[in-house]
Amino acid sequence: MTAAFAHELRVYWEDTDAGGIVFFANYLKFFERARTEWLRAAGLGQQHLRERFGVLFMVADTQVKFLAPARLDDALRITVQPATPRGATLVLAQTAWRERTRLVDSQVTLACVDAGTLRPRRIPKPVLDTIHP
Repeated sequence: MTAAFAHELRVYWEDTDAGGIVFFANYLKFFERARTEWLRAAGLGQQHLRERFGVLFMVADTQVKFLAPARLDDALRITVQPATPRGATLVLAQTAWRERTRLVDSQVTLACVDAGTLRPRRIPKPVLDTIHP
């Protein structure tokens, strides 16, 4: 699943500030939803990761660059592109789009952790093979 995954969503009133512009922190929620759907589409829903492999993915780091605003009622496409897996971490590139306009770029580093102890754990090979063949 190395090709970019896309998740579509609509901007609701609750996502905006008083000016009808998406509040900056809400992009982190949009990116989280897209990552969750990306994993689910690969057959690796959060519960499955926990129950079958005993692991969870947690955000270890994120960098966000705001390029243009989204507004109330905009239809957005949030993409997920896996980049560099390393041991217990996976770097993803995520972008928020409105049609052809790039709104927000983000680089997210996910840490794979043991579901019980929350300590770093190497990404299980079957998981890695699925998300980064």
